[in-house]
Amino acid sequence: MTTYFRHIPNVITIGRMLALLPLVWLMWHKDYKGALLIAVIAGASDGLDGFLAKKYHWQGWLGGVLDPLADKLMMLCCYSVFMLQGIIPVWLYVLVIARDVVIVTGASYYHFRIGKITAAAPTFISKLNTVLQILLIVVLLLSYAQLWDLSAVHWPLMVAVAGCTLLSGIHYVWLGLKMANNIKSQQHQESESDQ
Repeated sequence: MTTYFRHIPNVITIGRMLALLPLVWLMWHKDYKGALLIAVIAGASDGLDGFLAKKYHWQGWLGGVLDPLADKLMMLCCYSVFMLQGIIPVWLYVLVIARDVVIVTGASYYHFRIGKITAAAPTFISKLNTVLQILLIVVLLLSYAQLWDLSAVHWPLMVAVAGCTLLSGIHYVWLGLKMANNIKSQQHQESESDQ
């Protein structure tokens, strides 16, 4: 029975991914109150599946992939709709997407051409970047749902997201190059010791 229970966090995560369909539909039709409600429920479910996985030691490879993927999909969907509606500028949308593309491409190249990546723990700047990106979504939803006028912080928050996104991307590239250089140095030392 416990074997079945350990899949609960993954089921919650998959449910969060499926919730993106009504979220995008509501946002596109400018029902921002409904979209905000779904976003809040999705955020709560994110906390719940993480809590259950840690408390009962239900972490696994699948959960480690699905959870960040669900978060990224939610941000991608929200930013895409906001960009198409002219709420966020195209340059910010491109910057957010480009960062993830660069990281995924670099990590894939490293994994298959240099050395296997065993752990992908997010850095502090990456966590801050995620918090700011989610905060921007929540602030925009609150404003456009006419629940709380936060228009004064829209632009400063967008600038903060842009700066943090850029710094995070550069930091990950630097870390990748550093890891690659360390691997090459080790290989060079091993080849010299074999001679």
